[in-house]
Amino acid sequence: MEKVVILGSGIAGLTAAVYCARAELSPLVIGGPQEGGQLTLTTKVENFPGFPEGIQGPQLVQHTREQAQKFGARFATDSITSVKEISGGYELTASERTIQTQTLIIASGASARWLNVKGEEQYKGKGVTTCATCDGFFYKDKEVIVVGGGDSACEEALFLTKFCTKVTIIHRRDQLRASVIMQERVKKNDKIDIRWNNIVDQIKGDGKHVTGVDLVDVNTGEVEDFATQGVFLAIGHIPNTSFLKGLVDLNDKGYLITDRFMHTSKKGVFGAGDVQDLVYRQAITAAGSGCKAAMEAEKYLAEHD
Repeated sequence: MEKVVILGSGIAGLTAAVYCARAELSPLVIGGPQEGGQLTLTTKVENFPGFPEGIQGPQLVQHTREQAQKFGARFATDSITSVKEISGGYELTASERTIQTQTLIIASGASARWLNVKGEEQYKGKGVTTCATCDGFFYKDKEVIVVGGGDSACEEALFLTKFCTKVTIIHRRDQLRASVIMQERVKKNDKIDIRWNNIVDQIKGDGKHVTGVDLVDVNTGEVEDFATQGVFLAIGHIPNTSFLKGLVDLNDKGYLITDRFMHTSKKGVFGAGDVQDLVYRQAITAAGSGCKAAMEAEKYLAEHD
């Protein structure tokens, strides 16, 4: 039986692995289909402390992984389909094996919703992004669009006005779904325009950067070639928790419920990163929660051993 199994190889899981490994717990880190998490889809990270010149997202992930390995963390790639409680811990069912562990740190993340339109995959990280806080600075003095109509879309648009000359919200309906106060803030901002009843049908570029999108009017079917230098998607996230149903408490959106010490509703099971964070979704907050989860797991093992 393992002492600690960490589900997820993003920055939250890797930070937990560093702390667990340094505590000589020999953690097993199981990465899923998207090794490294959402940071692998990010280009330059400039808001992570310690890198005044910035660092590429995949490079930050790789450095942290190497740091965890240096102290004795072990890594595997597999898909966990279910977790059940057993005597003395938990049993994880993977694609071709079962794994038993005394403690479990869930850092499986949340997957951003994508449009799944032509050009999106080609320009991910080259003008298509899901995080204004992460990437907004790189669009200084440029014109961008935000796709969505909820509070997140409005928040992203308002944040982007700090850098961009113009922000256009693209919404498929004729009214926003955001709260009244957020709608008022958006409508009062001179830098924000709203295109109602429109969807993005294609993302276009010059091979290196986004240069525009095809907008389709949902009422008339008319297609417009709309020039833009950045596409920010704010159409929600899907927490990777389907394998946890029946084991721990999840909220109505499927996110893992934790207390401020990263404890879940089950003893010995902890959460970290975007799988339990609906608000910040930043690399630094994910790392911090991974640290807390690891320290709590170490404390739990010491008490129960």
